[in-house]
Amino acid sequence: MKRTRVNEILRESDAFIRGHGVHLPPFAYLSAEDLRAADHTEIKRRRLGWDITDYGLERFDDMGLFLFTTRNGLISELGQASGMLYAEKIMISRRDQLSPMHRHDVKVEDIINRGGGTLVLELFTASQDGGIDREAMVNVMVDGVMRQLPPGGLLKLAPGESVTLRPTDWHAFWAEGEDVLITEVSTVNDDLTDNIFEMQIGRFSNIEEDIAPLHLLVSDYDAYLR
Repeated sequence: MKRTRVNEILRESDAFIRGHGVHLPPFAYLSAEDLRAADHTEIKRRRLGWDITDYGLERFDDMGLFLFTTRNGLISELGQASGMLYAEKIMISRRDQLSPMHRHDVKVEDIINRGGGTLVLELFTASQDGGIDREAMVNVMVDGVMRQLPPGGLLKLAPGESVTLRPTDWHAFWAEGEDVLITEVSTVNDDLTDNIFEMQIGRFSNIEEDIAPLHLLVSDYDAYLR
């Protein structure tokens, strides 16, 4: 994906979020020079900020996701009674844009439709070896109420509705009707190691630097902020 396209998505996404009455934290707009400052170490260490993925397939409009991590604990803090054991993301799923089938080994997450169209999730249960069980029923909690779906069943969340997904829940999702603003509240998030995809794909985009970044992505931090 060219940096020109990344910058375009960032502008569109920022406007979409603001259009729903939500504002990103001040660190969203820090320059690379600002982020190099010592007092911003935790932003980089916790990988807070902008994130755009096309899963390395160069088809963002068909298969991709916008994300912004607003807060995040550290894996090293898990198991500590007083640690920061949670994370929060803002995401945008565009109409008919697939976030492909995946699950996590550690993260438990609530996926919340905050506005726009209908968020559709395709769900499977994990088999004992961690793969997809295409015969077992799926049990998930939707706003505090347990729901059961057939394997590969579609759960549709209207604005305001949410679902709790556990590491045994394989899930893919997309927006129906209109783009959807999503909040994810979860256990500590680790996108470097805790995403297991059904397809042979990557978690991050490959960026072609044809123009300067509007904002650094979390995947830019290592290269730009050494």
